[in-house]
Amino acid sequence: MSVKKILVIDDEEHFCRALKKGLEMKSTFKVLTATRGEEGMRLAGIEKPDLILLDIMMPGMAGTEMAEELSENPVTSSIPIIFVTAIVKEDEVRKRSGVSGGRTFVAKPVKIDELIKKMNAVLPHA
Repeated sequence: MSVKKILVIDDEEHFCRALKKGLEMKSTFKVLTATRGEEGMRLAGIEKPDLILLDIMMPGMAGTEMAEELSENPVTSSIPIIFVTAIVKEDEVRKRSGVSGGRTFVAKPVKIDELIKKMNAVLPHA
């Protein structure tokens, strides 16, 4: 089984560290983190992760804008994105099966096991 590279882009440094630790402890993922949108965009282009976990509400550039830019860039357009956000509640996510506007969402606080299931569902299987 190949190790999948995951990029977490979230302005909350503590959240990034906790998510990285949780994912790496419970899976074979290699997790990279970025706490600023520009840094996340740069890392996505350089590292070409298998999946991006992206916060929606961030200073400077909203996650939705970043997702748009990533999907328009030929280098990053095929990378699946899961929004990890506090602006949608868990019951909303459940009601919509975790999808809104064609995008996959996970509500904060994140349950690592549920997140890994969603990640495995959208990750390209090689």
